[in-house]
Amino acid sequence: MKAYGFGVIGCGRISKNHLESIKKVPGARLVAVAESKEVILTNTVEKYHCQGYNDYQELLANSDVQIINICTESGLHSRIAIDAMKAGKHVLVEKPMAMSIAEADAMIATAKEMKVKIGVVHQNRFNNAILKLRSAIDTDKFGQLTHASAVLRWNRNDEYYSQAPWRGTWTQDGGCLMNQSIHNIDLLQWMMGPVDSLFAYTATNMRKIEGEDVGAVVLKFKSGALGIIEAATTIYPENLEETLNIFGSAGTVCIGGIAVNKIEAWRFDGENEAAALSEQDKEPPNVYGFGHADIIKDFMAAITHDREPAISGEEGRKALEIILAIYHSVKYKKEITFPLNEEFTIGLGLE
Repeated sequence: MKAYGFGVIGCGRISKNHLESIKKVPGARLVAVAESKEVILTNTVEKYHCQGYNDYQELLANSDVQIINICTESGLHSRIAIDAMKAGKHVLVEKPMAMSIAEADAMIATAKEMKVKIGVVHQNRFNNAILKLRSAIDTDKFGQLTHASAVLRWNRNDEYYSQAPWRGTWTQDGGCLMNQSIHNIDLLQWMMGPVDSLFAYTATNMRKIEGEDVGAVVLKFKSGALGIIEAATTIYPENLEETLNIFGSAGTVCIGGIAVNKIEAWRFDGENEAAALSEQDKEPPNVYGFGHADIIKDFMAAITHDREPAISGEEGRKALEIILAIYHSVKYKKEITFPLNEEFTIGLGLE
Protein backbone atom coordinates (compact mmCIF):
# COMPACT_ATOMS: atom_id res chain seq x y z
CA MET A 1 0.00 0.00 0.00
CA LYS A 2 1.10 3.56 -0.67
CA ALA A 3 2.79 5.29 2.29
CA TYR A 4 1.18 8.28 3.98
CA GLY A 5 2.39 10.87 6.45
CA PHE A 6 0.11 11.51 9.42
CA GLY A 7 -0.44 14.56 11.57
CA VAL A 8 -2.38 14.23 14.84
CA ILE A 9 -4.14 17.31 16.19
CA GLY A 10 -4.91 17.10 19.90
CA CYS A 11 -2.78 14.96 22.22
CA GLY A 12 -5.29 14.20 24.96
CA ARG A 13 -6.83 10.96 26.21
CA ILE A 14 -7.86 9.35 22.91
CA SER A 15 -4.79 10.39 20.90
CA LYS A 16 -2.72 7.52 22.29
CA ASN A 17 -4.85 5.03 20.37
CA HIS A 18 -4.19 6.94 17.15
CA LEU A 19 -0.48 7.43 17.80
CA GLU A 20 0.12 3.79 18.72
CA SER A 21 -1.95 2.54 15.78
CA ILE A 22 -0.08 4.71 13.28
CA LYS A 23 3.15 3.06 14.51
CA LYS A 24 1.71 -0.40 13.80
CA VAL A 25 0.14 0.11 10.38
CA PRO A 26 2.43 -0.61 7.39
CA GLY A 27 2.85 2.48 5.24
CA ALA A 28 1.71 4.87 7.97
CA ARG A 29 4.27 7.34 9.32
CA LEU A 30 3.72 9.85 12.10
CA VAL A 31 5.16 13.17 10.93
CA ALA A 32 3.88 15.67 13.47
CA VAL A 33 1.45 16.47 16.26
CA ALA A 34 -0.24 19.71 17.31
CA GLU A 35 -1.23 20.50 20.89
CA SER A 36 -1.87 23.82 22.61
CA LYS A 37 -0.67 22.65 26.04
CA GLU A 38 3.13 22.91 26.06
CA VAL A 39 3.86 20.15 28.58
CA ILE A 40 1.65 17.64 26.77
CA LEU A 41 3.15 18.62 23.42
CA THR A 42 6.72 18.22 24.69
CA ASN A 43 6.00 14.81 26.22
CA THR A 44 4.29 13.56 23.06
CA VAL A 45 7.08 14.75 20.76
CA GLU A 46 9.71 13.11 22.96
CA LYS A 47 7.82 9.82 23.16
CA TYR A 48 6.94 9.50 19.48
CA HIS A 49 9.97 11.24 17.94
CA CYS A 50 7.98 13.54 15.69
CA GLN A 51 7.64 17.24 14.96
CA GLY A 52 5.45 19.32 17.26
CA TYR A 53 3.39 22.47 16.84
CA ASN A 54 1.43 24.64 19.26
CA ASP A 55 -0.69 25.93 16.37
CA TYR A 56 -2.42 23.31 14.24
CA GLN A 57 -2.36 25.68 11.26
CA GLU A 58 1.41 25.25 11.13
CA LEU A 59 0.96 21.49 11.00
CA LEU A 60 -1.49 21.89 8.11
CA ALA A 61 1.25 23.71 6.19
CA ASN A 62 3.58 20.70 6.46
CA SER A 63 3.80 19.13 3.00
CA ASP A 64 4.95 15.80 4.44
CA VAL A 65 1.52 15.30 6.01
CA GLN A 66 -1.27 13.87 3.87
CA ILE A 67 -3.67 12.64 6.57
CA ILE A 68 -4.88 14.54 9.62
CA ASN A 69 -6.26 12.70 12.66
CA ILE A 70 -8.41 15.02 14.79
CA CYS A 71 -8.40 14.11 18.49
CA THR A 72 -9.40 17.41 20.10
CA GLU A 73 -12.48 18.21 22.14
CA SER A 74 -15.59 17.59 20.08
CA GLY A 75 -16.59 21.22 19.73
CA LEU A 76 -13.47 21.91 17.65
CA HIS A 77 -13.85 18.97 15.26
CA SER A 78 -15.75 20.76 12.51
CA ARG A 79 -13.59 23.88 12.29
CA ILE A 80 -10.31 21.96 12.32
CA ALA A 81 -11.58 19.39 9.83
CA ILE A 82 -12.71 22.05 7.37
CA ASP A 83 -9.42 23.94 7.75
CA ALA A 84 -7.49 20.71 7.13
CA MET A 85 -9.49 19.76 4.06
CA LYS A 86 -9.15 23.26 2.61
CA ALA A 87 -5.39 22.78 3.06
CA GLY A 88 -5.68 19.68 0.86
CA LYS A 89 -5.44 17.10 3.66
CA HIS A 90 -7.51 13.97 4.10
CA VAL A 91 -9.23 13.93 7.50
CA LEU A 92 -9.94 11.14 9.98
CA VAL A 93 -11.96 12.69 12.80
CA GLU A 94 -12.87 11.24 16.17
CA LYS A 95 -16.51 10.87 17.11
CA PRO A 96 -18.72 12.81 17.20
CA MET A 97 -17.75 14.29 13.86
CA ALA A 98 -19.48 17.57 14.76
CA MET A 99 -21.92 19.15 17.20
CA SER A 100 -24.69 19.98 14.73
CA ILE A 101 -26.22 18.79 11.48
CA ALA A 102 -25.09 22.00 9.78
CA GLU A 103 -21.47 21.42 10.84
CA ALA A 104 -21.54 17.79 9.69
CA ASP A 105 -23.01 18.74 6.33
CA ALA A 106 -20.41 21.48 5.87
CA MET A 107 -17.64 18.95 6.52
CA ILE A 108 -19.07 16.51 3.99
CA ALA A 109 -19.49 19.28 1.42
CA THR A 110 -15.93 20.51 1.94
CA ALA A 111 -14.53 17.02 1.37
CA LYS A 112 -16.37 16.82 -1.94
CA GLU A 113 -15.33 20.33 -2.94
CA MET A 114 -11.65 19.71 -2.17
CA LYS A 115 -11.71 16.14 -3.53
CA VAL A 116 -10.32 14.69 -0.29
CA LYS A 117 -11.55 11.91 1.99
CA ILE A 118 -13.22 12.33 5.36
CA GLY A 119 -13.68 9.43 7.75
CA VAL A 120 -15.20 9.19 11.22
CA VAL A 121 -13.75 7.01 13.98
CA HIS A 122 -16.25 4.36 15.04
CA GLN A 123 -13.66 1.66 15.61
CA ASN A 124 -16.02 -0.95 17.08
CA ARG A 125 -17.41 -1.61 13.60
CA PHE A 126 -14.19 -3.54 13.01
CA ASN A 127 -14.62 -5.88 15.99
CA ASN A 128 -14.77 -9.46 14.71
CA ALA A 129 -17.95 -10.12 16.70
CA ILE A 130 -19.59 -7.07 15.15
CA LEU A 131 -18.50 -8.04 11.63
CA LYS A 132 -19.93 -11.53 12.19
CA LEU A 133 -23.21 -9.95 13.32
CA ARG A 134 -23.29 -7.64 10.31
CA SER A 135 -22.79 -10.64 8.01
CA ALA A 136 -25.77 -12.34 9.66
CA ILE A 137 -27.85 -9.21 8.99
CA ASP A 138 -26.70 -9.02 5.36
CA THR A 139 -27.54 -12.69 4.70
CA ASP A 140 -31.01 -12.41 6.31
CA LYS A 141 -30.30 -14.98 9.01
CA PHE A 142 -32.53 -13.10 11.44
CA GLY A 143 -35.62 -13.26 9.26
CA GLN A 144 -37.75 -10.27 10.22
CA LEU A 145 -35.91 -7.93 12.58
CA THR A 146 -38.26 -7.26 15.49
CA HIS A 147 -36.35 -5.21 18.04
CA ALA A 148 -32.92 -4.34 19.39
CA SER A 149 -31.18 -2.67 22.30
CA ALA A 150 -27.92 -0.80 22.86
CA VAL A 151 -26.81 -0.62 26.48
CA LEU A 152 -23.83 1.26 27.89
CA ARG A 153 -23.20 1.03 31.65
CA TRP A 154 -19.92 2.73 32.44
CA ASN A 155 -18.32 4.78 35.17
CA ARG A 156 -17.00 8.25 34.49
CA ASN A 157 -16.45 9.89 37.86
CA ASP A 158 -15.90 13.50 38.84
CA GLU A 159 -12.14 13.00 38.51
CA TYR A 160 -12.62 12.12 34.84
CA TYR A 161 -14.72 15.20 34.18
CA SER A 162 -12.24 17.43 36.00
CA GLN A 163 -9.38 16.35 33.69
CA ALA A 164 -10.39 19.01 31.17
CA PRO A 165 -12.77 21.98 31.51
CA TRP A 166 -14.61 21.10 28.29
CA ARG A 167 -15.77 17.67 29.47
CA GLY A 168 -19.51 17.44 29.93
CA THR A 169 -20.19 20.92 28.52
CA TRP A 170 -22.84 21.53 25.87
CA THR A 171 -20.62 23.50 23.53
CA GLN A 172 -17.61 21.15 23.52
CA ASP A 173 -18.76 17.68 24.56
CA GLY A 174 -22.31 16.78 25.55
CA GLY A 175 -23.16 14.03 28.00
CA CYS A 176 -22.90 10.25 28.10
CA LEU A 177 -24.97 9.81 24.94
CA MET A 178 -22.84 12.06 22.75
CA ASN A 179 -19.44 11.15 24.20
CA GLN A 180 -19.60 7.55 25.37
CA SER A 181 -22.72 5.85 23.96
CA ILE A 182 -22.30 7.20 20.42
CA HIS A 183 -20.28 4.11 19.40
CA ASN A 184 -23.06 1.74 20.47
CA ILE A 185 -25.69 3.98 18.87
CA ASP A 186 -23.70 3.84 15.64
CA LEU A 187 -23.70 0.03 15.79
CA LEU A 188 -27.43 -0.07 16.55
CA GLN A 189 -28.35 1.97 13.49
CA TRP A 190 -25.80 0.12 11.33
CA MET A 191 -27.56 -3.15 12.12
CA MET A 192 -31.18 -1.96 12.22
CA GLY A 193 -31.26 0.69 9.50
CA PRO A 194 -32.76 4.18 9.42
CA VAL A 195 -34.72 5.54 12.37
CA ASP A 196 -38.26 6.81 11.83
CA SER A 197 -38.84 8.44 15.24
CA LEU A 198 -37.76 8.43 18.88
CA PHE A 199 -38.69 9.66 22.34
CA ALA A 200 -36.16 10.17 25.13
CA TYR A 201 -35.54 11.03 28.75
CA THR A 202 -32.20 12.11 30.21
CA ALA A 203 -31.01 13.18 33.64
CA THR A 204 -27.92 14.50 35.36
CA ASN A 205 -28.05 12.65 38.65
CA MET A 206 -24.52 12.37 39.99
CA ARG A 207 -21.91 14.22 37.92
CA LYS A 208 -21.22 17.94 38.09
CA ILE A 209 -21.65 18.51 34.36
CA GLU A 210 -24.00 20.33 31.99
CA GLY A 211 -24.74 17.21 29.95
CA GLU A 212 -26.58 14.07 30.99
CA ASP A 213 -25.07 11.20 32.96
CA VAL A 214 -27.98 8.83 32.22
CA GLY A 215 -30.35 8.49 29.28
CA ALA A 216 -33.18 6.23 28.13
CA VAL A 217 -34.54 6.22 24.58
CA VAL A 218 -37.26 4.35 22.68
CA LEU A 219 -36.90 4.24 18.88
CA LYS A 220 -39.02 3.14 15.96
CA PHE A 221 -37.06 2.13 12.87
CA LYS A 222 -38.37 2.66 9.36
CA SER A 223 -38.59 -1.14 9.04
CA GLY A 224 -41.17 -1.19 11.83
CA ALA A 225 -38.77 -2.72 14.34
CA LEU A 226 -38.38 -1.12 17.76
CA GLY A 227 -35.24 -0.21 19.68
CA ILE A 228 -34.06 0.80 23.12
CA ILE A 229 -30.98 2.82 24.07
CA GLU A 230 -29.77 2.93 27.66
CA ALA A 231 -26.67 4.91 28.56
CA ALA A 232 -25.11 5.87 31.88
CA THR A 233 -21.75 6.96 33.25
CA THR A 234 -22.88 6.59 36.87
CA ILE A 235 -22.32 2.85 37.28
CA TYR A 236 -20.77 1.88 40.62
CA PRO A 237 -17.91 1.24 41.09
CA GLU A 238 -16.50 0.78 37.56
CA ASN A 239 -17.42 0.01 33.95
CA LEU A 240 -19.90 -2.86 33.72
CA GLU A 241 -20.82 -3.45 30.08
CA GLU A 242 -21.38 -2.21 26.57
CA THR A 243 -23.91 -4.53 24.97
CA LEU A 244 -25.74 -4.79 21.66
CA ASN A 245 -28.75 -7.14 21.36
CA ILE A 246 -30.45 -7.91 18.04
CA PHE A 247 -33.65 -9.97 17.80
CA GLY A 248 -35.49 -11.36 14.79
CA SER A 249 -38.10 -13.95 13.88
CA ALA A 250 -35.34 -16.50 13.25
CA GLY A 251 -32.39 -15.33 15.32
CA THR A 252 -31.04 -13.85 18.55
CA VAL A 253 -27.60 -12.32 19.05
CA CYS A 254 -26.12 -10.63 22.10
CA ILE A 255 -22.68 -9.03 21.91
CA GLY A 256 -21.15 -7.69 25.10
CA GLY A 257 -17.74 -7.42 26.66
CA ILE A 258 -15.80 -4.34 27.58
CA ALA A 259 -15.99 -2.89 24.04
CA VAL A 260 -18.85 -4.75 22.26
CA ASN A 261 -16.32 -7.42 21.40
CA LYS A 262 -17.64 -10.67 22.90
CA ILE A 263 -20.43 -12.89 21.55
CA GLU A 264 -22.62 -13.86 24.50
CA ALA A 265 -25.54 -15.40 22.57
CA TRP A 266 -25.64 -16.65 18.97
CA ARG A 267 -28.86 -18.49 18.21
CA PHE A 268 -29.93 -19.48 14.70
CA ASP A 269 -31.43 -22.72 13.44
CA GLY A 270 -28.74 -25.06 12.20
CA GLU A 271 -25.86 -23.12 13.76
CA ASN A 272 -23.64 -24.27 16.59
CA GLU A 273 -23.82 -21.63 19.30
CA ALA A 274 -20.99 -23.25 21.25
CA ALA A 275 -18.68 -22.87 18.26
CA ALA A 276 -19.58 -19.20 17.90
CA LEU A 277 -18.96 -18.59 21.59
CA SER A 278 -15.57 -20.31 21.39
CA GLU A 279 -14.36 -18.10 18.51
CA GLN A 280 -13.62 -15.07 20.64
CA ASP A 281 -10.97 -12.40 20.37
CA LYS A 282 -8.84 -11.70 23.38
CA GLU A 283 -10.30 -9.10 25.72
CA PRO A 284 -9.06 -5.59 24.86
CA PRO A 285 -7.14 -3.71 27.55
CA ASN A 286 -9.72 -0.92 27.70
CA VAL A 287 -13.05 0.28 26.31
CA TYR A 288 -11.41 1.66 23.16
CA GLY A 289 -10.81 -1.85 21.84
CA PHE A 290 -8.47 -2.77 19.00
CA GLY A 291 -10.18 -1.10 16.05
CA HIS A 292 -8.16 2.09 15.56
CA ALA A 293 -5.49 0.34 13.49
CA ASP A 294 -8.19 -1.15 11.24
CA ILE A 295 -9.79 2.28 10.81
CA ILE A 296 -6.43 3.72 9.73
CA LYS A 297 -5.73 0.83 7.33
CA ASP A 298 -9.14 1.23 5.73
CA PHE A 299 -8.75 5.00 5.44
CA MET A 300 -5.39 4.66 3.72
CA ALA A 301 -6.86 2.10 1.31
CA ALA A 302 -9.78 4.43 0.58
CA ILE A 303 -7.36 7.17 -0.47
CA THR A 304 -5.18 4.80 -2.49
CA HIS A 305 -8.10 3.27 -4.39
CA ASP A 306 -10.24 6.42 -4.48
CA ARG A 307 -13.25 4.92 -2.70
CA GLU A 308 -15.26 5.96 0.32
CA PRO A 309 -13.89 4.97 3.75
CA ALA A 310 -15.83 2.30 5.61
CA ILE A 311 -17.14 5.02 7.92
CA SER A 312 -17.47 8.05 5.68
CA GLY A 313 -18.74 11.46 6.67
CA GLU A 314 -22.23 10.41 5.62
CA GLU A 315 -21.98 7.31 7.81
CA GLY A 316 -20.65 9.26 10.80
CA ARG A 317 -23.52 11.74 10.44
CA LYS A 318 -26.11 9.03 11.16
CA ALA A 319 -25.24 8.46 14.82
CA LEU A 320 -24.89 12.22 15.34
CA GLU A 321 -28.38 12.75 13.93
CA ILE A 322 -29.85 10.21 16.36
CA ILE A 323 -28.20 11.83 19.37
CA LEU A 324 -29.25 15.34 18.37
CA ALA A 325 -32.81 14.02 18.00
CA ILE A 326 -32.56 12.58 21.52
CA TYR A 327 -31.53 15.94 22.95
CA HIS A 328 -34.38 17.68 21.16
CA SER A 329 -36.88 15.10 22.38
CA VAL A 330 -35.77 15.84 25.93
CA LYS A 331 -35.78 19.60 25.45
CA TYR A 332 -39.22 19.79 23.85
CA LYS A 333 -40.74 16.75 25.61
CA LYS A 334 -42.00 15.22 22.39
CA GLU A 335 -41.41 12.48 19.85
CA ILE A 336 -38.94 13.52 17.16
CA THR A 337 -39.32 12.30 13.59
CA PHE A 338 -36.56 11.92 11.00
CA PRO A 339 -34.84 13.30 9.01
CA LEU A 340 -33.57 16.26 11.01
CA ASN A 341 -32.62 19.62 9.54
CA GLU A 342 -29.63 21.90 9.97
CA GLU A 343 -31.25 23.72 12.91
CA PHE A 344 -30.64 20.71 15.12
CA THR A 345 -27.59 21.45 17.23
CA ILE A 346 -26.34 20.42 20.63
CA GLY A 347 -25.48 24.06 21.24
CA LEU A 348 -29.12 24.81 22.07
CA GLY A 349 -28.62 23.02 25.37
CA LEU A 350 -31.38 21.58 27.53
CA GLU A 351 -31.72 24.33 30.10
